[in-house]
Amino acid sequence: MPKQIQKSQRLRNNEYYDTQKLFDGLYERSLKGEFFTNLMKIIGSEDNIRLAYRNIRNNGGSNTAGVDGCTIENVRKFSESEFIEKVKSKLKWYKPKAVRRVEIEKYPGSGKYRPLGIPTIEDRIVQQCILQVLEPICEAKFHDKSYGFRPNRSCENALAQANSYMYAGKLHFAVDVDIKGFFDNVDHSKLIKQIWALGIRDKKLISIIKEMLKAPIKMPSGEIVYPTKGTPQGGILSPLLSNIVLNELDWWVQSQWVEIPTKHEYSCKDSKMNMLKKHTKLKEMYIVRYADDFKIFCRSYAVAARVFHAVKQWLKERLRLDISEEKSKITNLRKQYTEFLGIKMKIRKKGKKYVTTSHMTDKAITKVTRNLILQVGEIQTAKNKKDRYAQVQKYNSMVMGVHNYYSMAVLVSQDCARIARQVNCVMKNRLGKDLKSRKQIERMKKRKKRKGRNYAETKIIINKSIVERYGASEQLRFLDGFAIAPVGYTKMRVLMKKAQVVNKYTHEGRSKIHKMLKLDLSVVRKLLEASSHDESIQFIDNRISRYVAQNGKCYITGKLLQYGEIYCHHKTSKKGDDSYGNLVVVHRDIHKLIHANNQKEITYYFGKYGKYINLEKLNKLRKAINNYEIKENVLDNSNAK
Repeated sequence: MPKQIQKSQRLRNNEYYDTQKLFDGLYERSLKGEFFTNLMKIIGSEDNIRLAYRNIRNNGGSNTAGVDGCTIENVRKFSESEFIEKVKSKLKWYKPKAVRRVEIEKYPGSGKYRPLGIPTIEDRIVQQCILQVLEPICEAKFHDKSYGFRPNRSCENALAQANSYMYAGKLHFAVDVDIKGFFDNVDHSKLIKQIWALGIRDKKLISIIKEMLKAPIKMPSGEIVYPTKGTPQGGILSPLLSNIVLNELDWWVQSQWVEIPTKHEYSCKDSKMNMLKKHTKLKEMYIVRYADDFKIFCRSYAVAARVFHAVKQWLKERLRLDISEEKSKITNLRKQYTEFLGIKMKIRKKGKKYVTTSHMTDKAITKVTRNLILQVGEIQTAKNKKDRYAQVQKYNSMVMGVHNYYSMAVLVSQDCARIARQVNCVMKNRLGKDLKSRKQIERMKKRKKRKGRNYAETKIIINKSIVERYGASEQLRFLDGFAIAPVGYTKMRVLMKKAQVVNKYTHEGRSKIHKMLKLDLSVVRKLLEASSHDESIQFIDNRISRYVAQNGKCYITGKLLQYGEIYCHHKTSKKGDDSYGNLVVVHRDIHKLIHANNQKEITYYFGKYGKYINLEKLNKLRKAINNYEIKENVLDNSNAK
């Protein structure tokens, strides 16, 4: 999928498929505390099913086969009517197939593995249908300081909030509670009760969720296991279900301090907090949670100790979850680091005040160093120059990924310098004389031919992203002319807290996420409604993507298309190839011109659209279907007429 249509894609999809108003309505009703007893009608609607396909089609996991050996490629072959009927039938009498269990190494060479469940592609589509409807209902009820697996929230937002409590809030004690095997130990009966409490009271839907939770697991050995607890990691619905479980914890912590009822109604939250501090003995506490990883910030050790024991007991009695004693602790942030999402943070004194400082965790540094060294080995053993270039590109993407994420740490430059010392040493030993600096290459280019080699022809291959990010760095190195991103060249970025108004289920919130479409969405809707049920679900979906990507304009003329003028052309006549790359949207008359081989017909269309036609693009499409090229003089003659 092209970059221009990746951003906020899921949100765009809601708009294309005319479901946004429906989801907005569910969100608003949930805010008001309404109950939902007829959700299966929405889940099984044609628009919701089409949307599920669109949201799941380019997911990396959709190309991984379940126990039946099927992937998204098998689904793409279905006509729209066949696909919709299959999903509706599945929802009517839902019985999930076994989940394929695989063990994934946490990172190369670690020797530690985490289990991952892979449902069949049919079950993943059903889960996506359910997720789309449940998400707005749950979002209205979820706590604001929960950031994991939620739309428009990220690790950065969670870390920014934690930093705010430490620095601005002067809360220098952190309660770290590690839930032992959270995803594997979720109590099913408790989860169902929590779903019911959120207002989701469609009994048919509840029974489907129960079936999902009890789906048999096919182990790598071939053994079939029937789970009695837990939410399988890898399922599309599992992240939402895990948030439902821990949402109760979020609000319980909130009720102990922030939301505690008072006789007087305070218009300002700060005024209420000041009153509670001065006139009560309540325990001040604030939670920040990302999935099952959470911290509770307190002002003193005494309060933190009481909170620690209270949370431990509450998790055991209320959610039936145990904690890991070894990993759970109270941290004095003025003396020790606390780890959160791969970053370790503490408070240090600077002059008369305290400021936050942060690093990559030691575990993260070890992991990154190991992965980069292994990738250097892949570069060294590359089969040929083309393969070497591919491995260098992979190495560069790994480096940029590290910089993009860990730049959230204040002292990330020190950590990356530490990584660079080890990685560069290995790189120098393994790649030897082939590794050159920019200055070395420039000197080589100036030399004359020596020992049968033409150094003057030495090229530097450096892509735009590397130039923009690392072009000024003296640490930049080249291998056979390929630019290698310097892992030690980076700096921190300011953490961004989530703006309260950002919300994909309100008009105001969406305006903060992305610019509103200039396209007439009624045209998109008409294209969907006018689709032939014999056309593949892939073609119908990709036609919408092409129309939007071209901003509703003809590929050849650049003119805005009216609904009746739109035609989706296959670039090649290859049967069954409805992929995005093989489609282009043009004017119906231009489509006739692409296929025309009669000179009179060609002259007619050039006379009608001549001054707008891009001849190069037109001939490219004509050549793709083995039609002859149109000479430029045809266009000149048409314009003359």
